[in-house]
Amino acid sequence: MDLRGRCALVTGAGRRVGQAIAIGLAEAGCDVAIHFNASRDGADETARLIRERGGRPALVPGDLLDARAARELAPRAAAMLGGRLDILINSAGIMVRQRLEEVTVESWDTTMDLNLKAYFFVAQGAVDLLRKADGGGRLINIADVAAFEPWPQYIPHCISKAGVVMLTQGLARALAPQVQVNAVAPGAVLLPESWDAAARERITASTPLQRLGRPADVVGAVQYLLESEYVTGTTLVVDGGRLMR
Repeated sequence: MDLRGRCALVTGAGRRVGQAIAIGLAEAGCDVAIHFNASRDGADETARLIRERGGRPALVPGDLLDARAARELAPRAAAMLGGRLDILINSAGIMVRQRLEEVTVESWDTTMDLNLKAYFFVAQGAVDLLRKADGGGRLINIADVAAFEPWPQYIPHCISKAGVVMLTQGLARALAPQVQVNAVAPGAVLLPESWDAAARERITASTPLQRLGRPADVVGAVQYLLESEYVTGTTLVVDGGRLMR
């Protein structure tokens, strides 16, 4: 896929990795619909940075905890992009640190609804558009290395991201051959903002490459999967080797 002139929707594009992906796609020549919910200021910043690069961003608000709103998001974005959608990046998510005993029904539901259920329904709403994309559509889910290893303080998060990996495989089978579906599982790229310097040092020391990743590492993985003609149903881990430590 040549990304120039393509139309893309990135969920959670008002902050962190989602913002970096949206800007990276714009730099590659895509018209980008920037989804946001609470991060309006961040979405405005993403749009400003895209315009500075000569892009034409569209802002698409939506609460993805509402499954109906999630299903309607892609058609709304396509309407803002001239009626097309070639690329969907499911990036919006939440990561809550809680001991096992502190997990409530409400916090469990919020994690599962945003990290997993919303991915499914945003994808469901995008199916018809992606199938019509010239040369085939592309769908990429942002997972996490937490999908592959248990973190005792983040059990619901780990379960939700493991679900994203299986969702990716299921969608890849269901949408082949018209749409390629893959996932990227970042490791220590953007650590939680609440983590202190000591925590960052521990993560760095326990990573085989002995450094933290950058948002650009995730953007590069996304662009590889978008441009690939013969990869579907896979999860590309971008973690500096942490899973093999």
